[in-house]
This record gives sequence, C-alpha cells and structure tokens, in this order.
Amino acid sequence: MLQLFNTMTRQKESFRPADSTVKMFTCGPSIYSRPHIGNYRTFIWEDVLQRYLGYLGYEVKRVINLTDLEDKAIDEAKERGLPVGELTEGIAMHFFEEAGRLRIKLPERIPRSSTSIEQAVYLIRKLIEKGYAYRHNGDIFFDPLKFKGFGKLFRLDMSKWPKTRRRFKRDTYPGKRWNLGDFILWHGCKEGDKVCWDAEIGRGRPSWNIQDPAMISESLGYSLDIFCGGIDNLYRHHDYNIAVMESVSGRELSRYWMHGEHVLTGGKKMSKSLGNIIYPDNLIEHGFSWEQIRFYLLTRQYRRKINLSMDAVRIEGSKLEGLRTMTRDLSIPGNSSTKPGDKAVTSLTEALTGSFETAMNNDLDTPSAIEGIFETVQRLHLLHKDGKIGREQTRVIEEKLRKADSVLQVLY
Repeated sequence: MLQLFNTMTRQKESFRPADSTVKMFTCGPSIYSRPHIGNYRTFIWEDVLQRYLGYLGYEVKRVINLTDLEDKAIDEAKERGLPVGELTEGIAMHFFEEAGRLRIKLPERIPRSSTSIEQAVYLIRKLIEKGYAYRHNGDIFFDPLKFKGFGKLFRLDMSKWPKTRRRFKRDTYPGKRWNLGDFILWHGCKEGDKVCWDAEIGRGRPSWNIQDPAMISESLGYSLDIFCGGIDNLYRHHDYNIAVMESVSGRELSRYWMHGEHVLTGGKKMSKSLGNIIYPDNLIEHGFSWEQIRFYLLTRQYRRKINLSMDAVRIEGSKLEGLRTMTRDLSIPGNSSTKPGDKAVTSLTEALTGSFETAMNNDLDTPSAIEGIFETVQRLHLLHKDGKIGREQTRVIEEKLRKADSVLQVLY
C-alpha cells in the first residue's frame, strides 16, 4: 500500500482517500517572476505523485493555481512600468512552455487569483459573519485567536502569541518567521491604487492569504485528500489556508499534507539577494537536456535537500543516457527461439515492476525506484546481448518499462 509522509502528523501513513477520486491541490507559481529550478523540483515531484496515483488506479482531480495578484506582482509591474496583467501573462506563458518541456502534466483548467475574486469576497463575508474577520481602516483582517488550533500544521507555540492586537498588512514577509498577529484578507483600495475591484465588502483586492482558499473551494470544494507545496509554505501560508477554510466550512481541509525540500546552490537556498538563482535555461545553456534536468531532480527523494552542482547534473545526465540506450536496445525483438520460461529473465522482468512499486509506495522514493530499474535493465541488457531474451519476453519487458515511465517520464 502507498505510504506517504503526512506533515500534519509527522509520520508515514497508509494512503486512504475519501473515495476513488483523489482531490489534490498543489501550490502553483507566483507569477511575478520566472519559476526557478527549486520551484520546478516541487512541480515535478507533485507531477510524479499525480501520475503514480493514476498508475495505482485512482482517478485524480488535481488543481494547480497561478498567483497573479499578490503584492510582489503589483510591485514588480510598477517597477517595470507594465500593467500587472501584462507582466503575469508573459510569465505564465513561459511557465507553461517550460512545464511542457519538463513533462509536467498540467490540468486543463488552471485558476488564477484574478479569476476567483467573487469566491474570495464570499469567503471573507462568511468569515466576518462568523466573527473570525473584522474591518480596520478599509482593510479586512483575520484574528487567529478566534480559530481553535491555529498553527497546528507548523505546531506553533501559541503561548507566545502577544496579548495586544497587532496587524500585518503585507501579503508575504521575508524569512522563516511567524507574524504574531492578525493577517490581512482584503486590501482596501487607497488613492492611486490601480488593482482594485468593486465588491460588496468594499472596493479593494484579495490578499494572498485568501487567494488560495478561494481557488481551492471554487475548484475542489472544502475538503481535499492531498495538499502539496514547498517546505517554505509551512511558515504562515498553509496554516493561514487551514484557518480560513476550516473556519468557513467547519471541516478538515486536507487528509494529507506533503511538503518538498529546497534545491540549494553552494549549500545555500536560492535567493535574489544572494544572486544564486538557477533557472532551467541556465542548465540548458550548459548542454543538458530537459529530460536530464527532470531525471536529476528525481534522483533525490522529495523530502531531502538537493545541493545542485553542474558536476552532479552531468553525472546523473550521463547515467540517464546510458539507461535510455539500454532501454532502446531492449526494445529490439529478441531471438524468437529462446525459451520464454528462462528463470533469470523471468525473475528480472518481474523485478522491474516489483522494485519500482516497492520504492514508490515508500513515500515516493524515486531514487530507489530509478536505481532498481537501472540495475535490472543492466542485467537484462547483458542477457539480451547474449541472445537469451525471447521475442515475447522483449515485449513484456518494454511494456513494464513503459508503465513505470508513465510515472517517471524519463526513459522514452
């Protein structure tokens, strides 16, 4: 049975969805700037999760969103002298193109913050009615002290919460710290603001903290099976989502929470201030293929940090090319007179599926899944060169490899 590490409980648990259709939300990019390799690592393991659930026979209803209205997008557009929509649309198109090249399967419909304004207003109105949210100088804030269990995903120590009321008006704040106070839901428009909507709760725009809940509830409802994202979201953002959604619905937001670790460069997290951000095209310029980038990012389990280096990408890229060459050779029909009951070939063929599923069922252990395939393919390749694999066995081997690759997307 599939075992997933649930961040909420801090342990691996058997995956049991509410029904046969898995509802899965994966935090998409904030399109004020281009996604970097660290972002794509998250999108790739989420893609593998969706594909493996399909492999296991589940129907998956997945939503990935685009954040196009946060403070950062508005500030960036102003700095570049562009309308916000023009800035974000260009970055969105770039994301779609790169996701396709990295073989990330995106849903047909991808909601954006700007397409879920009415739902955001509806949620805020409900929160005000229930006493969780309040108005202040044209803005609307959420009071975390009104929500029992606030910070439960992060396991926040609420005994340190200040006794006096403090308000935090920005969508996001730098660093891994908690804003010990009320967080904003609705930015009331001030003189000179260009990104505004007329709404029954006042003229303004939704904050980042209400945008995901709006897109989730509008697309998937109020209860999910899996909620995914990067590890940074453990600070503030996902607990804000929980507080908003569960305050409105009274139901558990998600049964399972999954968070992926960072890609580091030079041992440090990528950031603009350090100037160490790496984009996919930086690796392409060094001669790597899109398939090699995807493969490299899957050679570390999603909950483990990767310290990216060109040498490491080169080593794994060469390994992939060797694996693909052997895979192509194995697709050449073998000797039809070879007995199909050869025990070594039969055992290795069965191991292709067995080792793959054992690794993947262990919290998406893609490194072990890849290593198991590589070792088995190596041994089968030697037998194939010696003419010990029959035509029917060749067909079965290719069928099993293609099935595994329907998840990994690196072999063919």
